[in-house]
Formats: sequence, structure tokens, C-alpha cells
Amino acid sequence: MLQNLTGWHALIILAIVLLVFGAAKLPSLARSVGQSVRILKAETSETTPDRADSRETSARTATADDASVSTSVDARTPEHTRP
Repeated sequence: MLQNLTGWHALIILAIVLLVFGAAKLPSLARSVGQSVRILKAETSETTPDRADSRETSARTATADDASVSTSVDARTPEHTRP
């Protein structure tokens, strides 16, 4: 979809932005968008190492949960049906 954009499309979009926001607010708008992008990049780069740690923790938790489930099932099974 974005592959078909040409220079004329960019000019038309810029003109619409100028009409909607006005020339006076455009620098502050660009500044706030840039700041938001920087914050987003900083937050995503900080969470990337944590993601691997959380996967390991989830795997350990799942293994522990599986063990507790099998134990609890054995405890609830009547003695005459146990092998």
C-alpha cells in the first residue's frame, strides 16, 4: 500500500496537515511526535532483555504447575482406582 506513494502524495498529505493543524502549531507537533518516538524506542529497548527472562520464568512456572497438577490429581484419586 505504501509502495505506491509518490512525491505528490507526500505534498498533498503535508498540505492537509498544514490546513488541519496550522503552520504555527506544526513545529510543536513535530517536536512532540519526535519525543514520543524516542520514548517508545527507549521503552522497547529496555523491555527486550526482560522478555527473554520472562520466557524462562514462564517455562519454570509451567513446569512447576504441571508437577503440582499431577500431584493433586493423584491425591484426589480414590485408592481402589490407583494402579
